[in-house]
Amino acid sequence: MEIIGRGVGSVGKRLGTGNRGSSRWWVAVAALSLIAWMVVGGIGGPTFGKLSEVSSNDQASFLPASAESTEAREWQNKFTSASSVPAVVLVESPEKLSPAQLVGLGSLGNQLAAVEGVSHSASMVGPIPSADGKAAQFLVPMKQGNGVKESIQSLRAKATGYVADAGLPPGTATYVTGPAGFLADLVNAFGGIDGILLFAALGAVLVILLAVYRSVVLPFVVLLTSVFALCGSILVIFALAKAGAVQLTGQSQGILSILVVGSATDYALLFVARYREALGHVSNKWSALLRAYKGSFEAILASGTTVALALLCLLFSELNSNRGLGPIGAIGIGFSMLASLTLLPAALGLLGRTAFWPRTPKKSPAARRGAASAAGAPGIAGPVKADSANADIPRIWRLLAGMIAKRPRAVWLGAAAVLVVCASGLLQLQASGVPQSALILSKSEAVDGQAALGRHYPAGAGSPVVIVADEIAATAVLAEVKAQGGISDAAMVVAQTGSGGSPLAEPRTNAAPLVRDGRVLINATLSAEADSAKAEQTVATLRQKLHDKAPGTLVGGTTATAADTNASAQADLRRIIPIVLAVILLVLMALLRAVLAPLLLIGTVVLSYAAALGVSAWVFNHVFGFRGADASVPLFGFVFLVALGVDYNIFLMTRVREESPGAGTRAGILKGLGATGGVITSAGVVLAATFAALGVIPILFLAQISFIVAFGVLLDTTIVRSLLVPALSYDIGRRIWWPGRLGRARAMNGTQRVTATS
Repeated sequence: MEIIGRGVGSVGKRLGTGNRGSSRWWVAVAALSLIAWMVVGGIGGPTFGKLSEVSSNDQASFLPASAESTEAREWQNKFTSASSVPAVVLVESPEKLSPAQLVGLGSLGNQLAAVEGVSHSASMVGPIPSADGKAAQFLVPMKQGNGVKESIQSLRAKATGYVADAGLPPGTATYVTGPAGFLADLVNAFGGIDGILLFAALGAVLVILLAVYRSVVLPFVVLLTSVFALCGSILVIFALAKAGAVQLTGQSQGILSILVVGSATDYALLFVARYREALGHVSNKWSALLRAYKGSFEAILASGTTVALALLCLLFSELNSNRGLGPIGAIGIGFSMLASLTLLPAALGLLGRTAFWPRTPKKSPAARRGAASAAGAPGIAGPVKADSANADIPRIWRLLAGMIAKRPRAVWLGAAAVLVVCASGLLQLQASGVPQSALILSKSEAVDGQAALGRHYPAGAGSPVVIVADEIAATAVLAEVKAQGGISDAAMVVAQTGSGGSPLAEPRTNAAPLVRDGRVLINATLSAEADSAKAEQTVATLRQKLHDKAPGTLVGGTTATAADTNASAQADLRRIIPIVLAVILLVLMALLRAVLAPLLLIGTVVLSYAAALGVSAWVFNHVFGFRGADASVPLFGFVFLVALGVDYNIFLMTRVREESPGAGTRAGILKGLGATGGVITSAGVVLAATFAALGVIPILFLAQISFIVAFGVLLDTTIVRSLLVPALSYDIGRRIWWPGRLGRARAMNGTQRVTATS
């Protein structure tokens, strides 16, 4: 990285940016860059609306092929000519339905069967009256695919229309629920990702940029940089998803938009800050641009590489959805870096100082870099007066630098204590998964229907446990299933019922079981709700008993899929966290050419992550009243917070390392803090605002990630990067660079005392 940075500087020297000929050359390069990105935006923009065509939100497809529920599902599909997902259509009356009314419901069954999207390769079952006579249900097999949302809407319209015209008791209501109903409502909740989420994020970023720059032009230049980066990443991701190379889900699509907008804006903020600084030293805008490039290139490259590599560590996940997010996020980060280092410089070069209008930066001879070597801080022997090199540093950062210089140990110990107290909330974190009915935060007919279903039928009706057993052990397995506590009914799928079967449908006495490749299929109805902890425990016990009684028996279904997903997510947490930490540590060592500093930086961001998760657990439980957290939430929070937290430490420490050879490490820390304080704080606010925008999508997982990352980023920028890291580094001094050369060297101008306050 250092070699690349030096190469950038040498290019500027060879080209000689001060003459008219070279300026024309730079204008041509900038114009070509803008044209290329316009083409990317023109193609990628319309592609954004097509991502839903290659996106899947079916939880069963998230699991690896080795999961027991996945194997059971593959065997289940062999008992039908095409895979399907069941929908439950429920008719609920406030009073008991008459025999004639129940018979009349048969015509509703015919209407439901005619709906486009209903699978005719599996049998529809119903109407099935409830024991109290106040409800009847249909089990409708639906084709899998992207059209399930529209098909469920048609089912709901048919059911509602029938009740209005069938003369049923006043107050009779209909619901479409079951796995297909939940999937349709989940797809509907993700619908805002195509527009609402992006506009919310861009709107929040624009407001912040207007406040930061107080410029009319520059905020839109930065914002368009992130938009074009998103367009480029979408082009590549759409092609990969269409080819089946990556699995795109609604949650990864939403995270992609937020990640690209936030990271591209952060990189742009750093580049613009160095460009503004350079304009105060040179008159030629192209020379200033090259100075900005040299000053920010290494930090942006290291930062983006760190986040991209951390995301690629998700490829070690057992869950297909997590593995898909790895390359998807890395591609987004790659385009964020590319746009910040090509499109943004081109636009700034063509606009020059006009980009900052009406607060146009002017050249300030007093702010030349040569004057900076005289700057110092209290606590270093040999005091000198503060000079004008400190004049462009905001007063708040000068005061903060002075406080750190006077009492560094007290500052970092106090900051660490605050984080430890926050981290104590981790004991309240409930991240073992949540019921399917809690995933959707907005109104859901599937959730309401599941509650209505539980009032009249066994709570697990419509989401059976699927057991695949050898034909020779079928009778013994069926008996064991029926004897299991938590199972209200069980039946073997028989040839006469077609390929679908239902545990609620009475099999014919003399019917032979349907056999496929020497195996039979048994459907069992749970007594508890299929998405409850009690149901998962029933499945776990059933698996243990059946594996002992008939080895090779598979237990699957909706409940088993959820249990396997949670187990895989928890295993991912233990596997991926050490890998991410190792990768980030290696990147920091290569960047800072030290061992101690990277270790300390890793430790601070891990502590910051624990603090953010602890506060989030308290908020989820006692403020929002969530029923728990998805098992993947801690892992995603870790990847984003640790990688992005290291980002800001990279911004700070690369500047400290730049200043240290001339002024000494302690003076360099204070100078780096003052020079980067404003831009890193702005970047943190921007990233927090973009992740907070995820809250507009009514999905529990995204809402929790939104809060954890937004709060964690703010915690990191205000406490970790502003207090803990600089104070700890200042207390250690030049040994922070051990065993690198800077750890042994002293300041070029001798030991100094730098005045940090004005």
